[in-house]
Amino acid sequence: MFRKTPSSPVTPQAPVERVTSVLGPGINWKGDLRGSGGVRIEGSFEGAINIRGLVVIGETGRVSCDQMQANSVIVAGAVKGNIISEKLEIRSTGRVWGDVTTVGFSTEEGAFLRGQVRMEERVELNQVEEVAPVTDTSEDQA
Repeated sequence: MFRKTPSSPVTPQAPVERVTSVLGPGINWKGDLRGSGGVRIEGSFEGAINIRGLVVIGETGRVSCDQMQANSVIVAGAVKGNIISEKLEIRSTGRVWGDVTTVGFSTEEGAFLRGQVRMEERVELNQVEEVAPVTDTSEDQA
């Protein structure tokens, strides 16, 4: 009656996208953001963003960049710059000034986009490989 059926081969699933780092409100950051994982920006950020994973621009987040690249981007705040992603969602409070290249695109009523949207079957993300931490191999000078 209760027989175990032979298990079918397990297919690898896409990684779970979640936020692992937060740039909080009141923080003003200038520089480049690169790596893998998920990041939520609630403060202001100026510079290039190249993330293998999820980027969330919260309602209080303000981003100014030439180009943002990530697997998934959710905009509830403001972005001034071009976005290249596999999935892009602009929430009702989201504002984007820039061109968008994406595979999947969704917006909520009230969302704002000033720029062109280019839908592709595939998006090539020129993501930076993870860099191993630098270790000092020099001998101590006595």
